[in-house]
Amino acid sequence: MAKSDKSPHPLPYVGEITKFLEKDAPKPIRKAIEHASKGKMLDPSYPYPEKMDRDEYEDRMEELQIELVKMMHDITITGKRLVVLFEGRDAAGKGGTIERVRENLNPRSAYIVALPKPTDRESRQWYFQRYTDWLPADGEIALFDRSWYNRGVVERVFGFSTDQQRAHFFNQLPNFEQMLVNDGTILVKLWLNVGRAEQLKRFLDRENDPLKQWKLSSIDVDGLAKWDEYTQAIRDTLARSHTDTAPWTVIRSDDKKRARIAAIQTILNAVDYAGKDDKDIGKIDPGIAGGPAMLDA
Repeated sequence: MAKSDKSPHPLPYVGEITKFLEKDAPKPIRKAIEHASKGKMLDPSYPYPEKMDRDEYEDRMEELQIELVKMMHDITITGKRLVVLFEGRDAAGKGGTIERVRENLNPRSAYIVALPKPTDRESRQWYFQRYTDWLPADGEIALFDRSWYNRGVVERVFGFSTDQQRAHFFNQLPNFEQMLVNDGTILVKLWLNVGRAEQLKRFLDRENDPLKQWKLSSIDVDGLAKWDEYTQAIRDTLARSHTDTAPWTVIRSDDKKRARIAAIQTILNAVDYAGKDDKDIGKIDPGIAGGPAMLDA
């Protein structure tokens, strides 16, 4: 059960996640959460029964952080431009993964783009316009916490855009991304995919943590009952936007540690930089990351 909110201004969505678990969650999902053991994976299809050992994780991250710093230095010196899109279901771990990417990088040159709901004026602009304002200059890295792909998934699920608007978006999308790449921008697209039981458990953890309750939104609460709608929107979006020029890497993020490692490896592999150490980067675990087919893993 969610802890009571004793603040003078109660957060509106605290308690709604627990209510969904008790009344509306599918029985297998509810059972998986109720019988969860610390460190054990909730999804039986996940390739590992337990979460990654913390010491092993810290050792790998130290190597990868050094490579990220080397990459950043090279990007600054040579004037490369890097855009990384972090997309995924709610509570898939996008924010934490972005922070692990940026934690040792110069914030003046490596910045996070997390745009709010469009203003009235922005909603009347060319759809991509508000995103182009945040694209990097030479020597910069832009890390998008959600991106123009909102139109294909969230806006579709909640009816925030019309079929005609989305058709127009998908018609322009390949050329938009092709122009970025042709102009020298390195574009990396990451989709973090989380299982239904793990997603709900993370929402419950947020609900019970006063330091994280602010993260809950109406989209989170209302989206719990729209799992299948999200699934179809995700499949369609990735199928229509996975190209040779701008491919997707889908990462199974039920274990945040393994997901963060795979995300950083994918970014490092996309950039040629001085002093690159392929051994320290390591091989990406094929059970954790791959193409859109990973959605069906």
